[in-house]
Amino acid sequence: MSTTLQNSVSKVSKLAQNIIGSEIIKLAGEVNEKIKQGEKIYNLTIGDFNPKEFPIPSELKQYIVDAYSDDQTNYPAADGMLELRNAVSNLLKERGGLDYKNDEILIAGGARPVIYSIFRALVDADDTVVFAVPSWNNNHYTYLNHAKAVVIEATPEQNFMPSAKDIKPFIQDATLVALCSPQNPTGTVFSKEGLEEICDLILEENKRRGLETKPVYLMYDQIYWALTHGNTQHYNPVVLRPEMKNYTVFVDGISKSLAATGVRVGWSMGPKYVIDKMKAILTHVGAWAPKAEQVASAKFLADLSVYDKFLVEQKNRISVRLEGFYKGFQELKNEGYKIDAIPPQAAIYLTIKFDLHGMKTSEGKILATTKDITKYILDEAKLAVVPFYCFGADDNSPWYRMSVGTCKVSDVQDVISNLRNALKKLS
Repeated sequence: MSTTLQNSVSKVSKLAQNIIGSEIIKLAGEVNEKIKQGEKIYNLTIGDFNPKEFPIPSELKQYIVDAYSDDQTNYPAADGMLELRNAVSNLLKERGGLDYKNDEILIAGGARPVIYSIFRALVDADDTVVFAVPSWNNNHYTYLNHAKAVVIEATPEQNFMPSAKDIKPFIQDATLVALCSPQNPTGTVFSKEGLEEICDLILEENKRRGLETKPVYLMYDQIYWALTHGNTQHYNPVVLRPEMKNYTVFVDGISKSLAATGVRVGWSMGPKYVIDKMKAILTHVGAWAPKAEQVASAKFLADLSVYDKFLVEQKNRISVRLEGFYKGFQELKNEGYKIDAIPPQAAIYLTIKFDLHGMKTSEGKILATTKDITKYILDEAKLAVVPFYCFGADDNSPWYRMSVGTCKVSDVQDVISNLRNALKKLS
C-alpha cells in the first residue's frame, strides 16, 4: 500500500480523532501484562465481579438456559419485553417506592446504552452538562454530544458527593445535571438533605424558565442502589420530591445488584415523552438486551422473595471484603503510614488514599506524581487500584478506587501485608 493511500485510509472523523479511550481499561491492560509474565497481582481495578466468587443467582442462570432452549433468540421488542417492563415496574414500586408504568420504562443492553440515549435525547451541541468529579464517564458522553462540560471538583470532606451549593453557580446555563448515587468510583451516597437541596435547586430553576424553555433535566444513575451496606440508606429524587418526576431520567438495571455485568440487562425510567425518544434513538443503534436474557430476568424478578434472599447474600459477601480492607487501611494509618480510607457505604468500591507524594524509595527514586505512586504500589505491593484522575479528578489527587468484586476474602490480609512491606521501604 502506498504512503499516500495509507495516509488517506488513516483519516477519521474529528470526533474519533480526539476521543479518549478508557483510562481504566488501559491500566488493566498493563496489569494483565504483568499477570501474563507470571507475577501474582491483586487486580482490584475493574468494576466487575469474579463469577467464581460472585455468581449470578442460580435461578436466573437456569432461566437464561431455559429461554435459549425455548428458542427465544429473535429480536426483542424495541422498548423491552413487556413481561420484563412489568416486572421492573413492580420491583421499583415494591422496593424503591417509585411508580412507573411499563410505557415509562425502557430496557437496554446494560447501563451504557441508557446513558448514551439520555444524552442524545436531551442534550444538543453546545448545551451545558454539569457533573462532579470523580465520576464515571460523564466527560466522555458530554464529548460525544459536542456539549459543554462544567466540572465540579468534589472533596473528601463531602465524601466526594457534589452539593447544591456546588451546582448553583451553573444551574441557569445547564441542560443536564448528571448525578450518581451510590457513586462510582467512591462507593459513597447522597444524604437525604443533600439530595433534597439539589432537587429544590432544579425545581426552582425550571419554575424560573417556564414552559417555553427546555428545562434542566437530572440524569440519576442508581445502578448500585440495591447494594447499600450497614446503616446506609439510598435516596432518589422522585421519592424525595415527587415534582422531580417530570425532570428525572434514571439509569438502572441488574448489572451490579445481581453480579450480572455480562448479562447486559439495564433499564431507564422517566417522563414518557423522553423515554419514547430514547427508544427511537436506540432502534437505530440496536443496543437491546438479548431476548433470552430479558425473558429470564422477567421470570427472576417476578418473585421478589428470591431477589431479596440473593441480595442479602450478595451484600454480605461484598461487605466482608469492604470492611476488611477498610479495617486494614486504618491499621496501617494507625501504624503511622500516610494512607487512609473513607468508611464504605455502598456499591463494590472503597475510596482509599495514598498520600505518598515526595517520598523516596529504597533505591532513591522520588515518588513525584500520582502515576509514580500507582506504579510503586503495583510493583512493590502487587496491588492494582485506579487513581481518581481516571475519573476526571486532578492528575495528582492522592485518592484511588479499590474494587472488591474480583477478590477472594483471603486476599484482604495478603494485600494489607504486601502494602505494609511496601510502605516500610519508603522514607
